[in-house]
Amino acid sequence: MYARFKIVGLGLIVAGLVFVGVGGYTYVKTQEGANALHAFSAAQAVKLGYNDQGQLTSGGKTEEATAIMGLLTNDWGYAVNSADLNPTYPTVNTASEYMFQMATIAYHTLHSTQTVVLPADVTATDGTVYTAGSYDFPVDGRYWSQFNRANPIEAAAREKAWTGTAHALIAELGVGSVTASTLQVGLGIAAIAALLGATLIFAGGGIIWAARPVTEKVRSSEKAGVPAAVTA
Repeated sequence: MYARFKIVGLGLIVAGLVFVGVGGYTYVKTQEGANALHAFSAAQAVKLGYNDQGQLTSGGKTEEATAIMGLLTNDWGYAVNSADLNPTYPTVNTASEYMFQMATIAYHTLHSTQTVVLPADVTATDGTVYTAGSYDFPVDGRYWSQFNRANPIEAAAREKAWTGTAHALIAELGVGSVTASTLQVGLGIAAIAALLGATLIFAGGGIIWAARPVTEKVRSSEKAGVPAAVTA
């Protein structure tokens, strides 16, 4: 009987070692990705602003940073990890920092005012005539798809506000945020695999240890000619 328990225990130990190895490999590869992301972020030298009290700022103002954070957490529903915002290392390299930087670009775009110049009168498809001149058009929270392109002033303002650069920066920051989040998930998977492996090793060793004394007791009883006790 002990031999069977021993086989089961050894099997669990081997499986546990495999899981520990998978966890270690996942951790190493995740760290390689994290190091590459940090190096890329450092090369770009994009940093968040903090004041002397360690409070997050934008343009030197905590009020503006609070408004941007409101856009990120309330309008976009993003759960910011405050531990990611580190005033001692302001370089943008965590998921929350990438998202805050993305929200910063969007915030300034959404609250900008664009000057549109019509060199000549323009008649819209609905018959409205827009006379030539200079117009200051407030974006007023409009995203790219929320402008009325039938209005020549709005159509021109959209191109001035949501430029290709703004879209590209938001896209790049989005990739950075997803990459950082994926790396965190990788660390979690590595930890789960390692813990599962340790549990299997412990269980396998425990089975071998627990079964051995019972077997020895049965054998000693048989040698003495005493029937083995039957336990419930």
